[in-house]
Amino acid sequence: MKQVEVTILGQSYILGCPDGGETSLLEAVAAVDREMSAIRDGGKVKARERIAVLAALNLAFALAERPEAPPPRSSDPHADGSPGDAGDASTVDVAALIRRLDATLAADGRLL
Repeated sequence: MKQVEVTILGQSYILGCPDGGETSLLEAVAAVDREMSAIRDGGKVKARERIAVLAALNLAFALAERPEAPPPRSSDPHADGSPGDAGDASTVDVAALIRRLDATLAADGRLL
């Protein structure tokens, strides 16, 4: 796992990233930054924590509203559902994402 430095809403973060996952991570960071910036620029919400929660909810809602797509084909030997498979690639484990965010923010020593 490598570390990637990213910037969200002008704040720098160092995130862990599995090998080969940099493109997906950077796309996710860009989506979060766009959403948070739009909320901040709307002028009604100023607190970073509230902006982050609203952005997370907006992005989660957008994901939930997308039509289901068939899982992508993979050359992964565990993609057939055998042990080692992380599950259906079209399913988002929001609780796991929140735990990862909490762990990353806790390591930073401050909340946003």
